Amino acid sequence: MLLAFDIGNTSIHLGLFDGEQLTETWRVGVEREKLPDEYGVLILQLLAARGLDTTAIDSCIIGCDVPPLTPTFEQVCRNYFGIEPLVVGHGLRTGIRILYDNPKQLGADRIIDAVAATKYYGTPVIVVDFGTGTVFDAVNAKGDYLGGAIAPGIGIASEALFSRGAMLYRVQLERPAAAIGKNTIHAMQSGILFGYVGLVEGLVARFKAEVGEGAKVVATGGYAPVIARETDCIDIVDLDLTLNGLRMIYEMNRGEQGSGAREQGTGIRG
Repeated sequence: MLLAFDIGNTSIHLGLFDGEQLTETWRVGVEREKLPDEYGVLILQLLAARGLDTTAIDSCIIGCDVPPLTPTFEQVCRNYFGIEPLVVGHGLRTGIRILYDNPKQLGADRIIDAVAATKYYGTPVIVVDFGTGTVFDAVNAKGDYLGGAIAPGIGIASEALFSRGAMLYRVQLERPAAAIGKNTIHAMQSGILFGYVGLVEGLVARFKAEVGEGAKVVATGGYAPVIARETDCIDIVDLDLTLNGLRMIYEMNRGEQGSGAREQGTGIRG
């Protein structure tokens, strides 16, 4: 079985695969000061709570957008599963050509998402990932990764509003009754929710003008369902897109675990 780690700035999404089947998923918070043993014990507890046998796990893959955490989870894989993990980085096969000016500047999740979206939904395709940042990525009809756009995530933008507004306070991200709020709570909910819907619709329209009007739009990340309910511009919500992309990359690079797969740096090639 394959244990996949999708490590972002805010949360870690773990997935357990039996062949191509994603059988279990978990989400835990990121704590950058946490030691490998602390994460290792936590993961063992998650597995045990679902009655899973750790000896059935024979491979691991790590996709990490927080460089200091990569060695932490490499140690977790070695010390708690006896496995040398495959780390998504430069030199790994992805099956897509990357046309970004400097591929080494790309977060691993952007290419992982593009790999999965291309495989599952065809090309051209636009991926919108609602994480710490709201990240847009485009793949053209030829299957080439073109680039994208990065905006502040809903969570951090909202926190900035709450903390900087002297007369504002934290509210639940829920749909207000109308766009025109009749009180401060509804006014903030309208601005945050409908404001981000407008951001997504605007950028998707601009992307389609460049990549092709027929492009499917795939949304992933924690806030994807909330935004997708408010717009017709999102065609598909796939919360496991990144985990499945990790599995695909693992299968393309099976047998390349170890130092040889990591010595070439942190960029990614097609």
